[in-house]
Amino acid sequence: MLIFISVPLFYMVFLFLNYQEQFEALFRAFDPDTSFQFFKSFRRVRINFTNALAAAEARVKLHKSEFNGKEMRLYFAQVVHIGSHRLEPPKPEKQFLISPPASPPVGWAQSQDAMPVLKYFYALQYELHTGTTNTPSVIVHVCEDDSSDGEDETAEGSKRMRPKIIQTRRPDYVPSVNQ
Repeated sequence: MLIFISVPLFYMVFLFLNYQEQFEALFRAFDPDTSFQFFKSFRRVRINFTNALAAAEARVKLHKSEFNGKEMRLYFAQVVHIGSHRLEPPKPEKQFLISPPASPPVGWAQSQDAMPVLKYFYALQYELHTGTTNTPSVIVHVCEDDSSDGEDETAEGSKRMRPKIIQTRRPDYVPSVNQ
């Protein structure tokens, strides 16, 4: 069992042996086999008792008592028993689903994407690629089709022609071979 002494501890305890012996005598009255570790730079002392009852009794009687004009504060420390010589990750408290399931749920079907809606007004003159000295520019023009498959009915019942985008012809390219 451990007890940890907090400062401000009388600084002379760390410098002179007679003050250390007086300090140790306070705690050896509760357990004669007590060991001490003095941490001068932290101004703290770690006291190791052999049994828990002696440590509890020492804390009850000496907590906030004075030693050479300075108040001592005593705290318990936990003994940590390490089963392995390697660090282990902490136990997970919550297990979150990180990846989707291996197979879809029963009855699930993939939804079909709707056809894109074309706004012909915006596609009347749309330049896809700007031309350079070696390549032509590609511009989309909306044309009306003479066939009846692109007709729509208007509110009056008459049929109106839907404009159709016609694919642009590739320009003729004559390869030149430099020899």
